[in-house]
Amino acid sequence: MPTERLQKLIARAGIASRRAAEQLILDGQVTVNGRVVTELGSKADPAEDHIKVRGKLLQFGGQSVYAMLHKPKGYVTTLHDPQGRPTIVDLIRGIRGRVFPIGRLDFDTEGLLLLTNDGELANGLMHPSREVPKVYAVKIKGKATDEELAKLAAGGIYIGPGRSAPCRVRRMREAEQNQWLEITLHEGKKRQIRVMLQRLGHSVLKLIRTSYAGIPLGALPRGEARLLTPVEIGRLKAVAFGRPPSRSQKPAKRLAAAAR
Repeated sequence: MPTERLQKLIARAGIASRRAAEQLILDGQVTVNGRVVTELGSKADPAEDHIKVRGKLLQFGGQSVYAMLHKPKGYVTTLHDPQGRPTIVDLIRGIRGRVFPIGRLDFDTEGLLLLTNDGELANGLMHPSREVPKVYAVKIKGKATDEELAKLAAGGIYIGPGRSAPCRVRRMREAEQNQWLEITLHEGKKRQIRVMLQRLGHSVLKLIRTSYAGIPLGALPRGEARLLTPVEIGRLKAVAFGRPPSRSQKPAKRLAAAAR
């Protein structure tokens, strides 16, 4: 067989996304025929070479798994946490096969998290060029003015490093001391929504991802996981490998149950 880049092979074996695989290589966690490899351009032949990640030999040809999790607040979006905090592994024991998350949700953020062992799909969905829409229900302290919402939607807010891209924002409902917003992002910088709203003077009281790539969270109970349907898998593959989604598309319907 022809040689391929190590990060692509690791992703194809279902160990991690291609981006995460690159970090494994840089961290010295990958060996080829017993030799530690730390260069991202390195290649190997999956039919001839013994490729190990953290000491475990890569296996190819397993069945692809696609699932979603309703992540609660207080869990880390990783398969292992050196600090000993609860991880999503504690919630997905009913999903057969080894899967990894597509993207991340912060420790204090809840909602839809997609999981798979299909590294190529994960890489396609997370690539910035795809501009995959991610919809969030956000409860903020106080009430944002029309001017503040316009600034949020226009982008250009410093979130370090760089500035935010334009996004879609709409009011959902208001209470006396707080307000619910729906925000649709086409990028995924660390703690982006929290930082943007903080720059406008509003702290985030609750943050829930309600949709990813047009796949809604639906009525999946908090803390539970399920396999995706063939229709949902087809939708993800169309987004990951087809034409980049247009920003003119309407966002997914708001989930009333998510904003409780």
